[in-house]
Amino acid sequence: MALVVYLKTVTELRGKGDRIAKVTFRGLSFFSRVLENCEDEARFEQAFRWPIGSQVDGDEMLEIQVFNYSKVFTNRLIGTFRMVLQKVVEEGHLEVSDTLIDDNNSAIRTSISIEIKYQTMDGSMKVWSDGEFLDIPDDCDGTFQFETDSLLSGRSQSSVTSPGLCHLIQLKHHKILMQYQLCSLADDAAILDAEDLDRKTMRLGGGLDPDTISLASVTAVTTNVSNKRSKPDIKMEPSSGRLVDYQISVTVIEARQLVGLNMDPVVCVEIGEEKKYTSMKESTNCPYYNEYFVFDFHVPPDVMFDKILKISVIHSKNLLRSGTLVGTFKLDVGTVYSQPEHQFHHKWAMLSDPDDITAGCKGYVKCDIAVVGKGDNIKTPHKANETDENDIEGNLLLPEGVPSERQWARFYVKIYRAEGLPKMNTSIMANVKKAFIGENRDLVDPYVLVQFAGQKGKTSVQKSSYEPIWNEQVIFTEMFPPLCRRLKVQIRDSDKVNDVAIGTHFIDLRKIANDGDKGFLPTMGPAWVNMYGSTRNYTLMDEHQDLNEGLGEGVSFRARLLISITVEILDTSSAEIMSSTEVQIEPVSNMSESATGKMEEFFLFGSFLEATMIDRKIGDKAISFEVTIGNYGNQIDGVSKSASAKKKKEGGGESEEEETELIHNSSDEEAEDDGDLTSVPSTPPMKPVITDRNYFHLPYFEKKPCIYIKSWWQDQRRRLYNSNIMDKIADKLEEGLNDVQEIIKTEKAYPERRLRGVLEELSTSCSRFVTLANKDQNLSGRTKLDKERLKSCMRELESMAQQAKTIRSQVKRNTVRDKLKLVFNFLHRLRFLADEPQHSIPDVFIWMISNNKRIAYARIPSKDILYSIVDEEMGKDCGKVKAVFLRLPGKKGFGPAGWTVQAKLEMYLWLGLNKQRKDFLSGLPSGFEENKATKGIGIQAVPPISLVYNMKQVFQLRAHMYQARSLFAADSSGLSDPFARVFFSTHSQVTEVLSETLCPTWDQLLVFDNVELYGEAGELRDDPPIIVIELYDQDTVGKAEFIGRTFAKPLTKMVDEHYGPPRFPPQLEYYQIYRGNCAAGDLLAAFELLQIGPAGRAALPPIDGPTDSDRGPILPVPLGIRPVLSRYRIEVLFWGLRDLKRINLAQVDRPRVDIECAGKGVQSALIQNYKKNPNFSTLVKWFEVDLPENELLHPPLNIRVVDCRAFGRYTLVGSHAVTSLRKFIYSPPDKTANNWAHTARLANGYMALTNGTSHSCPHSRPISHPSGDIVVNMDPEPNVKKVDTVVKIDAVSRYNEDEKEKEKKKKKKKKGEEVDEEEPDESMLDWWSKYFASIETMMENLRAQEAALAEAEEREDLEIAAESVYNKELESEFGNFEDWLHTFNLFRGKAGDDIDHNVVDDDRIVGRFKGSLCMYKLPLSEEITREAGFDPNMGMFQSIPHNDPINVLIRIYIIRATDLHPADINGKADPYIVIRLGKSEIRDKENYISKQLNPVFGKSFNIEATFPMESMLTVAVYDWDLVGTDDLIGETKIDLENRYYSKHRATCGIASNYSVHGYNVWRDPQKPTQILAKLCKEAKLDGPHYGPGGKVKVANRIFLGPTEIEDESGLKKQTEEHLALTVLRHWEEIPRVGCKLIPEHVETRPLLNPDKPGIEQGRIEMWVDMFPMDVPAPGPAIDISPRKPKRYELRVIIWNTDEVILEDDDYFTGEKSSDIFVRGWLKGQQEDKQDTDVHYHSLTGEGNFNWRFVFPFDYLMAEEKIVISKKESMFSWDETEYKIPARLTLQVWDADHFSADDFLGAIELDLNKFPRGAKTAKQCSLNMVLKEHELPTISIFKQKRVKGWWPFVARDENDEFELTGKVEAELHLLTAEEAEKNPVGLGRNEPEPLEKPNRPDTSLMWFMNPLKSIRYFIWHNYRWMILKALALLLLLLLVGLFLYSIPGYLVKKLLGA
Repeated sequence: MALVVYLKTVTELRGKGDRIAKVTFRGLSFFSRVLENCEDEARFEQAFRWPIGSQVDGDEMLEIQVFNYSKVFTNRLIGTFRMVLQKVVEEGHLEVSDTLIDDNNSAIRTSISIEIKYQTMDGSMKVWSDGEFLDIPDDCDGTFQFETDSLLSGRSQSSVTSPGLCHLIQLKHHKILMQYQLCSLADDAAILDAEDLDRKTMRLGGGLDPDTISLASVTAVTTNVSNKRSKPDIKMEPSSGRLVDYQISVTVIEARQLVGLNMDPVVCVEIGEEKKYTSMKESTNCPYYNEYFVFDFHVPPDVMFDKILKISVIHSKNLLRSGTLVGTFKLDVGTVYSQPEHQFHHKWAMLSDPDDITAGCKGYVKCDIAVVGKGDNIKTPHKANETDENDIEGNLLLPEGVPSERQWARFYVKIYRAEGLPKMNTSIMANVKKAFIGENRDLVDPYVLVQFAGQKGKTSVQKSSYEPIWNEQVIFTEMFPPLCRRLKVQIRDSDKVNDVAIGTHFIDLRKIANDGDKGFLPTMGPAWVNMYGSTRNYTLMDEHQDLNEGLGEGVSFRARLLISITVEILDTSSAEIMSSTEVQIEPVSNMSESATGKMEEFFLFGSFLEATMIDRKIGDKAISFEVTIGNYGNQIDGVSKSASAKKKKEGGGESEEEETELIHNSSDEEAEDDGDLTSVPSTPPMKPVITDRNYFHLPYFEKKPCIYIKSWWQDQRRRLYNSNIMDKIADKLEEGLNDVQEIIKTEKAYPERRLRGVLEELSTSCSRFVTLANKDQNLSGRTKLDKERLKSCMRELESMAQQAKTIRSQVKRNTVRDKLKLVFNFLHRLRFLADEPQHSIPDVFIWMISNNKRIAYARIPSKDILYSIVDEEMGKDCGKVKAVFLRLPGKKGFGPAGWTVQAKLEMYLWLGLNKQRKDFLSGLPSGFEENKATKGIGIQAVPPISLVYNMKQVFQLRAHMYQARSLFAADSSGLSDPFARVFFSTHSQVTEVLSETLCPTWDQLLVFDNVELYGEAGELRDDPPIIVIELYDQDTVGKAEFIGRTFAKPLTKMVDEHYGPPRFPPQLEYYQIYRGNCAAGDLLAAFELLQIGPAGRAALPPIDGPTDSDRGPILPVPLGIRPVLSRYRIEVLFWGLRDLKRINLAQVDRPRVDIECAGKGVQSALIQNYKKNPNFSTLVKWFEVDLPENELLHPPLNIRVVDCRAFGRYTLVGSHAVTSLRKFIYSPPDKTANNWAHTARLANGYMALTNGTSHSCPHSRPISHPSGDIVVNMDPEPNVKKVDTVVKIDAVSRYNEDEKEKEKKKKKKKKGEEVDEEEPDESMLDWWSKYFASIETMMENLRAQEAALAEAEEREDLEIAAESVYNKELESEFGNFEDWLHTFNLFRGKAGDDIDHNVVDDDRIVGRFKGSLCMYKLPLSEEITREAGFDPNMGMFQSIPHNDPINVLIRIYIIRATDLHPADINGKADPYIVIRLGKSEIRDKENYISKQLNPVFGKSFNIEATFPMESMLTVAVYDWDLVGTDDLIGETKIDLENRYYSKHRATCGIASNYSVHGYNVWRDPQKPTQILAKLCKEAKLDGPHYGPGGKVKVANRIFLGPTEIEDESGLKKQTEEHLALTVLRHWEEIPRVGCKLIPEHVETRPLLNPDKPGIEQGRIEMWVDMFPMDVPAPGPAIDISPRKPKRYELRVIIWNTDEVILEDDDYFTGEKSSDIFVRGWLKGQQEDKQDTDVHYHSLTGEGNFNWRFVFPFDYLMAEEKIVISKKESMFSWDETEYKIPARLTLQVWDADHFSADDFLGAIELDLNKFPRGAKTAKQCSLNMVLKEHELPTISIFKQKRVKGWWPFVARDENDEFELTGKVEAELHLLTAEEAEKNPVGLGRNEPEPLEKPNRPDTSLMWFMNPLKSIRYFIWHNYRWMILKALALLLLLLLVGLFLYSIPGYLVKKLLGA
């Protein structure tokens, strides 16, 4: 729906002046353009369009105001016109002329004439014929095009469209071309400066604040770009399918709550086919492993992310019970990769039993899983404190947003039928066999294979059928939501030898479900999915078989499959459920034909306007192009029209009448011959013509071949329409965001305005989507997914529109970057939503065929070319000319071979319903005649087979090729010999070859004469074809090598236009060069296309001839276009060369550095002997050069190192190109600025960059004093806001005790625990207490930081006191220490191709140049050179130390390594440290640590070194091997020289407080006062002045601090050290020279291995101190040796048990009893388990023991772990050290004589925190285990002795805990010394024996006293039984006697005897 108002003229105006009109409807106003110097008539001739969401009401108003326009004052109103729209609503179209009224509502003479059109949604209004007033061009979707780029970035030709703004429409009818107003922003060249922009804003916005008005209105000016061309895609290589390195590391830490009795659990980690097992832990349900596994893969990303990672726990590994599964947990690798940092850290995986889904949770495994691709760096979160992690429920291994309680669900995948399979089998054997038998019918036997979550299901095989019907469903049972994202459906061909895939389709579950509040379960279809794969040339071997397996982009249609998916959540409690997760196959009922939508006839039309850049390798045979959609148009199994039966079948069995009726419905002319309209799917073959050495073109001059295809598909266009609308919104958004980034990058003004414009546009277009998508009628074949997706897309877009509005209002200059990130999330979300999971029309393939071979293809998504009457819904390339690049299929398309263009087509495509066909040619460039195949009646309906253009324009193209930069290094020297080849239409030209450079400045004008373009002049002006520029490296032998490619559009000038500002001459612009998918440099060029009129070339602007006689006939870029130059001076600091490798096997001996920029340069002094001293003797040299004024156009500066050999030979060692000189531009300090911290901003010079590294210090509050001094008060109680989370520096702390320990205690007190211990004793604290405390603080700070981030937008930097633990390298924290000395890597050799830009190609680095640059415009202001002490020889590099050799003592502290890559077969490593510096090497091999992947080294090493010869320190970790050489695990390199000379003073970290003794002793040989004095002297600062009362003044700042210090004897002395230290710790606040000084720290460095580039092999924690040898020697190194575990003894007395369940039945009496004994051990020491004696025959579950266990163990207090050293196996060489939590396990057993003992129950107590024992057996309950975390806990290490009752528990059949007994025990902990003083015996032995238990006599063995037993057991329980039995016996006796005697008695009676 839209309302369009066409404002024609305003007449009878008074006076003369500039006029402007404002048109308002529904509150949205548009301004017209300004008409300057009008007299009595103003001809606006301008259209305004409002897209409308709801129907226009009859009583709504339209208002037009006409103003006299003024540049300075506000505009003066002339008159207003108002109109009620009732008539418009009724008629749809109205022309009105009327007079205006003034302010007093009285009519004035001025009259206005307008035309109004109202178009409703359903098109019920009268439709306009073409000839009427206004021909709205294609893209009239209410999107108003404005070229912000031209305003802001000088980047041309990208029109950003913004809906809801006016659309200036080209009026063909009146043939009026727009006047270009508003600073004649005609096409692109003019760039508004900021003030100009502001003025315009003020004038349009009526004086609004410039910051609130959006750019949209500023740039409401457009060029009438007819959108007849769409943008080409620049990236050539298919992104999927390329092999990548991945490393998956899994750490299995422990398992808890495993279900099962007396198990010896083993954890198995399985990824794909690979399995790895942990060791076995004996008889425990909560084993602790801490084992690390690494899996390496080299596969494409899709394959990697679909692999299933399975963690399963196996009951035991022994032979009897091996392989019983406890439970498994599955997720796919993609889920892990999509986590933040690509990892799960310390999370609990919940196990479930795949064979019994009713069973519930089978236990938990705690693990870390990380997936690292090349170039990902993993941040290991430091171990957070244990308490949080033991909360299993809160830390489940599940992605964010997945509920912790997952349920079981059934996934039903219904497979109905398939169509269009290839008719021949591709397997060799089958073809041979069938060739013999001679049957050549349908040769495929298809079945469908479905894979999901590691399980597979297949349907039945349909023999010999390429339209198989299965009607089966595959059922998977899996947890919901599943942690596997993709379901793979594959049609395979069954074959005796091997099955082949025919086609594969992946279904992403995230796209067919929505997990929001109003979400829906996964559902899909019934819908057709299209499968693509290899081509259908039936050769014996299919070279592209991989494509059918779903790897890489399919190059041809294979088949389509009708499937549906539903999910049902199971209620596992119901009885009739099948408990196994086996895959099931069941039949389903048939699907009605119409269920997937109504069959419609579609029409595809294409026209080939140009075919150029055809690779000459193809040969010069005739070439044709084939277009297919599905199987239609395919020459081999194409669908032919003659098979009308077939068509009927596809059409869902429509009857004859329906079909004829369908034809009659179409227009009459069409009907006559529509019946036999045959498709024309390919162009006629044509011989190619030579373009140049590499390429052909086809002579499609005035005659352009066409193709057309009719096809039948279900009409599901709605899906594609919605997808298109979202895609278009996303495209606009992306374009806008790229603009904003460009503005920020080039530091142009007002990025925030552009961002506001983008957001405004986003919110209107999202609202527009809601309106459009809502009109979805109930089409047939709409699935549940369609409805749900529509609802959720509408919800998402509505909320997006809201959020965009909100964010728009928050965009300020300082928040632009943050908001930009947020908006990028919108973009990803939109792209995700736009991807439609249910296909309808298959994609279109274009194949180039030469000599009957398929050479190259292009794949065009059908939605991109789909027609709709609503513009937003139309495909982005529908009815437009698109440049299509053909590429090689399959694997050939990877790598350099695939990047060369096989052919470039200019193609026009249109796809739509046959009945909408009438304007399928409307988007073509005008000026053609149709050429039909047949002559005769009904000719209108037949599409043309070719178009003949009779309009031809002749142009001259001028390509101004100025320079390129950062090109790809294609030669072995590390450079290239680049030249550029420019293609336009069928012409091509090359620039000259510049040898040995990556930054060529060609400065060359290429002139293409007589370029003929077909079509209408006006259209060509607005939409010229694109220019392709390819860059090559010229090789002396062989073919030139491709370096990269870019596109450009020329600026066009027609004959009748003036060549002059603002459009001409064109400006140079940067074009990004792509190589494959990677950016590979920029090209700086300009292109203009000048029409040659009747006057010929003479009328064109003149070209200056060649100026440079050396260059011959080469034309330079003319003056108006080449940049304006000014004089610059570049000063170069030459420091030295480092690490030069051999060149051609010879060592570099006498190197020199050559610096070159823009043809000028300077050479360094020659280094006479590189080995002896690699530094330069002359430090600073300079040269002057003319550079462009615009900094962005500065050419790169090249650094080359050459080796001067004998006889005047020079060899290039390596080179480096500094692409951007911006950071080296000197800006003098601003003397007037008040903000002292940011005054001097010299990016490289003798002052450190202040704002780059300064960390604000929230607790030092500056207080201004009247004197102008600023006081920094080290206030002991800072007022900390919640954002600041500062760890307070308590410098006055009396114990000088590490504040971290305090923090720890405070934390514990908060938790309401009883903390009994006193303040820690000074002697207890060591370096490790400080280290662990610092880590804890770091964790707290990180958490606080996250919390603060969530709450506050502007956060302060957090500062960590004590020791800073950096979880990264120090370099990354302090800008690589390049504050004044920069390191430039020198490259040599060919660049690798798979470069991710964040991975440096190490093999190419041949050395490093150290130095710096400084550039400035001449002349320089004098005050700098006049400063005191200015040394003219040093230029801008004043006060730089000298580079003479210097001796330094290096002290390296290695703390520990973490997550090392396993190097041995057993999945472990035996690491040791190797340190190399220059020629010296320390190998600490004898101190290797056995079988550890997280070794604690705790060592310091001293090395003496001489800078500069030895400056690169390598710390490596090697794996010790008994046999063979030791393997490198990983190494890290540190440039010590940069640290040594850095202003950040990285020699020795500044401690947080100064102390003279103890663990925190001051390490530096210089005291704080000396350091401060030296810093002040070097920086020429006034100070330091120490004053009374703890004050010190430096420059104009006063610092306060304590002045007392305590020595070892506890005496207090006065000292100024604390004051000096306060200043040092706040040095960054000192004006002009301040920068953050390195604190006392530990850095974490990644270990890398050259064999696995870019993938971390572990990390090492360390720090380095450096002390110059010419000052006093430093003290001894700090002792950081690992804490030795302390020896303890735990004595456990088992007094009694009670209520133990009774397990045995008595043989004679059936009486329940148990023979109880208790077993106990400390975790990890199962082999030392101890048992009590047996309490036989307990009838009540009571047992008396009085038995003592004694467990000696070694314990680390700080880490709360027991340390165990033992040999892993009998073959182990030495003992391995394990650290495991201190846990005591007590179990109760029933002893059996002849069978295995029965396990009854267990309790595990964590000795650090376990519940207090109950006072009596009665109070002891199951809750002590179930609610463990709610009860108060105690630690045996604090309580020392504790006694009480604890419950024994086991799990029953339902996996519920049940109470199986209670034990009364006493735990007593002693240190080894105490234990020695009072020893005790085991059991009840001496010394200190325990008394024998008083066991009741019933427990005596029954055979010792049988009578007693019998009386006790039998009589007691069974007396009534016995009595009854006796009575029965008597009765039986009586009956027996009776029966015995009755016969005789009877005889007697009868015989009467």
